Amino acid sequence: MKLIKTVLLPTLLLSSLILPAQASQQPVVTFETSAGNFEVTLYPDKAPATVKNFLTLVDQKHYNGTIFHRVIKNFMIQGGGLNASLEKIGGVSPIQNEADNGLKNLKGTIAMARTGEPHSATDQFFINTKDNSNLDHSGKNMRGWGYAVFGKVTNGMDVVMKIESSVTTTKSGRQDVPVKNIEILQIKRVKNAAPASGPGK
Repeated sequence: MKLIKTVLLPTLLLSSLILPAQASQQPVVTFETSAGNFEVTLYPDKAPATVKNFLTLVDQKHYNGTIFHRVIKNFMIQGGGLNASLEKIGGVSPIQNEADNGLKNLKGTIAMARTGEPHSATDQFFINTKDNSNLDHSGKNMRGWGYAVFGKVTNGMDVVMKIESSVTTTKSGRQDVPVKNIEILQIKRVKNAAPASGPGK
């Protein structure tokens, strides 16, 4: 009997240690901007390559000092790839488009920006400020690939909307540039973040 207790006790302890580890947590990052802070919950189960690329850039401090360089009311805010002088940072390889993951470009979701080529996303992202179904995946072709959603704003959406309300102008040949720079001071991981509710589909 003593032998059984000796065997079972470590097993129960081991199980209690393993179960929390198996409950995968969704990464959460904080955007600290000159307009205020907001948090984004990421979905690595739905967009593994995209989340890995984004978090790698976060850890490399790639986004620190970039700006939201394209802001369109009732549409989205875009940033992550240009500095305050509207110069591209570059140095990031394109990733596979994961827009066929079932996630929709709903208000508050974050997705990768890209050129007309489906698999050209690098570092730039945008946050939808309305439901933009026209950006969703509809087919694996040039017109239908859509834009890959990989997370959602889960705290501080009022800051995102504040950025969206920025007065914009044309500057250095770019349209929809905020007159007053909206700087991303830093993006950092939030430690010990509780699992968030699932993404909207």
